Amino acid sequence: MRQVFEYLTVFLLGASAYCILEILFRGFTHWTMFIAGGLCFTILYHIFNGNRSLPLWKYCLIGALVITGIEFLFGCVFNLALGWNVWDYSRYPLHVMGQICLAYTLLWFLLSAPILWIAKRLKRKLSRYVSM
Repeated sequence: MRQVFEYLTVFLLGASAYCILEILFRGFTHWTMFIAGGLCFTILYHIFNGNRSLPLWKYCLIGALVITGIEFLFGCVFNLALGWNVWDYSRYPLHVMGQICLAYTLLWFLLSAPILWIAKRLKRKLSRYVSM
């Protein structure tokens, strides 16, 4: 039950943060981004709190690949297959099918450093809270 609480908390925080960031930068969001953000942060929280100690650039690379991968998957399902047109990166250089692009992958790389910091601190806080 503790692990369910931990990962539900992580999911909801990631989902909310992703939507808030998107609203700040785009002016709007979509409910699918709530799920994508929660999934991204939950996966990164789990990876970043593993028993490994990696250089920061490797954590950032992992973060960029995970977020870009989920963005591509969600884009293929919601934008291409279902035709919802949640986003379109086809005007950006070095895009793949309009669903991901190098510019955002680099942004995810940079944002993975604060995500790592947040994930590590959150793990400590939740570990103390759920062990009570």
